[in-house]
Amino acid sequence: MKKTLIELKTIHKSFGKIDILRGINFIAAAGKTTAITGNSGEGKTTLLSIMGLLQKQTSGSILIDGKDVADTDIAELSKIRAARFGYLFQAPRLVGSLTVLENTLVCAALAGKNNMQKKAVALLTSLGMSNHLDYKPEQLSIGQMRRVALVRALIMEPDILLADEPTNDLDPALSQIVTSSLFKAGENGSAVVIVTHDRFLAAKTDCEYNLADGFLQLVR
Repeated sequence: MKKTLIELKTIHKSFGKIDILRGINFIAAAGKTTAITGNSGEGKTTLLSIMGLLQKQTSGSILIDGKDVADTDIAELSKIRAARFGYLFQAPRLVGSLTVLENTLVCAALAGKNNMQKKAVALLTSLGMSNHLDYKPEQLSIGQMRRVALVRALIMEPDILLADEPTNDLDPALSQIVTSSLFKAGENGSAVVIVTHDRFLAAKTDCEYNLADGFLQLVR
C-alpha cells in the first residue's frame, strides 16, 4: 500500500450562507495521480486551495503524514507549504520584477534551498527556455510563462503536487509537455492531484473523482 501523504476529513467550506463543500473526504498517496473533475463553479479550485493549505476550511481536518494541521499557526503552515508542496495554478503567478530563472527559484529560496540554480537551468533548458533565463514575465508568451511556473512547481520534487487546470488554453504540444511532467513527478513518488476539464488527462490518472453539489464522488 502506498503511503498516505495528505488526508482530508469531512471538509466543509461555506461563503456566507452558501455551502461550497459539504463533508469532503479524500486521500492522496505517494506515487499516485488523481484527477478531480466537475462542472465550473462547483468548488474544485477551492478544494485544491484548502488541500494545499492556501485557504482555510470552515470545518474538518487536514492531515499531513497523519498529523492534523488544521490549527497550525500561519508561520508553521508557510514552512509546510514550502517544504512539502508544489503548486501549478491556472494563472502562472510569476513575480514581474524577477527574471525567468529567479522566478523558478522563489519556492526553493523560501524553503531554505539556495543551491538549486543548476537544476533550475537544466529544467528550463529541457522545456526549451534556455534562451530566456534573463527575461522578465512581461517578455514571455502565456505558454512560456506556464513552462516557468511548471519548473517552479517541480524543482523541489515536492511530496504533494497540486495542479489546477494545467493544460487549459495550451496547444497540444505544450499540453503534452505539461502532462508528461506531472506524470513523471508521480512516477518519482509525488502525490499528484490535478483539477481538470481535460478528459484525456483525467483518463490517464490512477483514479478520478467528480465534485458536484459539494460532494466528492469516486468515478473510478
